[in-house]
Amino acid sequence: MSNMMRDSQIMAQIKDENLGYMSDMALELAQMADDSGLTTLAYLFRMAALEASTANSVPAGPDDLPHQMTSH
Repeated sequence: MSNMMRDSQIMAQIKDENLGYMSDMALELAQMADDSGLTTLAYLFRMAALEASTANSVPAGPDDLPHQMTSH
């Protein structure tokens, strides 16, 4: 069981590193697009960087969403 937990932690760490790399790369590409006068492309790269940097804080699927209490 501890091997599965360790493997899970390693995979989570690798995922975090990959998302960080993607975010950094998207920001670099955004800067390059800005320098070239491609404002729309720069904006899209910034949105990609934001998506990569917040990927772990967003629920993965509908089952992970908090369930709201309703009156009916």
